[in-house]
Amino acid sequence: MGRPLDDAGLDTIFRTARTYNGYDDTPVTEADIRRIYDLLKMGPTSANQQSARFVWLLSQENKDKLADLSSSANAAKIRKAPAAVIIAMDLAFSEQLPWLFPHAPTAKDWFADPEMRHANAFRNSSLQGAYFIIAARALGFDTGPMSGFDNAKVDEAFFSDQPNLKSNFIATLGHGDPSTIFERLPRPEFDQFNRVV
Repeated sequence: MGRPLDDAGLDTIFRTARTYNGYDDTPVTEADIRRIYDLLKMGPTSANQQSARFVWLLSQENKDKLADLSSSANAAKIRKAPAAVIIAMDLAFSEQLPWLFPHAPTAKDWFADPEMRHANAFRNSSLQGAYFIIAARALGFDTGPMSGFDNAKVDEAFFSDQPNLKSNFIATLGHGDPSTIFERLPRPEFDQFNRVV
């Protein structure tokens, strides 16, 4: 059974954490990325689908490649960030279920319908993208998740040899520069968007 985090932990992950538009010069290493992934992969997905596929961009060449396929505002952020990541979904995720979900030998066959498979891949890769943000924050990093890019061109540029992979969203990663954030936007009170029935 889990134990509650203290206020400092909750602040780090949620209350004082922010989406950053810029970072300091501290590099992000492959070891850092592996630590983030080793946490995020533990988050739940439907039938342990693990449908997200991550492309971590550390080289300036590849950050520039992604920036060229993004909106002008996002391009500048991507070029300057220590790292960027493409969170993609594998539309053939069910091929991995025999080992990811071994106690249900027929699980691979549950997703024969393409629309159902797409909905599952999108939902669970989005969940894993959120786990990426939480894991990065928990390890002392900051992120800048974003849309504002050409999905089809990103897929062509980064997944041309893997047609089952489709980009979901992208993010920058590093140690955030506080001067690059805006005032926190409104957050609704419980009664505005919730019901207890």
